Amino acid sequence: MKKKNLKLVLAISFLLLLGFGLFVYVRHHLYSQGVLTIYGNVDIREVQLAFYDTGRILKMYVQEGQRVKKGQLLAELDPVRFEDAVREAEHTVELDKAALENAEITYRRDEALAKEQFVSLQERDNAFAALKEARNKLKADEARLSLAKRELQDAKLYAPQDGVIEDRILEPGDMVTPQTAVFTMALDQPVWVRAYVPESYLGKIFLGMKAEILTDSYPGKVFHGWIGFISPVSEFTPKNVETPDLRTKLVYQVRVYSENSDYRLRLGMPATVRIPLKQSYPPEKPPLTME
Repeated sequence: MKKKNLKLVLAISFLLLLGFGLFVYVRHHLYSQGVLTIYGNVDIREVQLAFYDTGRILKMYVQEGQRVKKGQLLAELDPVRFEDAVREAEHTVELDKAALENAEITYRRDEALAKEQFVSLQERDNAFAALKEARNKLKADEARLSLAKRELQDAKLYAPQDGVIEDRILEPGDMVTPQTAVFTMALDQPVWVRAYVPESYLGKIFLGMKAEILTDSYPGKVFHGWIGFISPVSEFTPKNVETPDLRTKLVYQVRVYSENSDYRLRLGMPATVRIPLKQSYPPEKPPLTME
């Protein structure tokens, strides 16, 4: 019986030593080589696209999953109401220009007659006041015309950046307001990996450090990136990132950006990030930033 207990104790001790040795080896392999390995998920920015004005959607030109370029026309409202407003404003401006021309002629005539005392100074002053009023009215109506033209232009919805249409929320015929989203668009260049660094390694990383991103979806493919954000606030390790024994340890969120020029990195994709720690500070070139 004692021999069995002794064998059990030896076996447990052996396993503990083996586990400790494996831990030391992994730690040495990861960190003594000057490489910090962290884990996270790919994240991207999303924007809700909406019109500037209220109206009924006339046409929509893109579908879900379609890649679009900055400035590309995505949808437009029924323009009839806006076109009528522009025509009315243009007509008013034309009338104002004619009235201003008459006011200028009247003032010049009364000014000349006042010098010869054929008309009173009061009549000349009245003509000058009418001229100022005509000028101010023309200026105000030209501003209204400019606004009407802008509203007509805003009846079309354009892509603010390159990206991918994620959701086509509304359809032609739907009524919209500036608070109503028409599309959800993903800005997937650049993207970043949201990962977490233990507090003990916080002093070894800095903005602009080069990093490598690896994913299970593309074995052997290395995506080059850089550290673009280090959180100033610590937090507990998210439960979906680490094992239960590490969840209570404080970490700092970092974002490792990648240009994603081939669009392979997608939202939510698990990723491994390797950061060579032996890099010069400050970095050779300023870290790239997102627009």
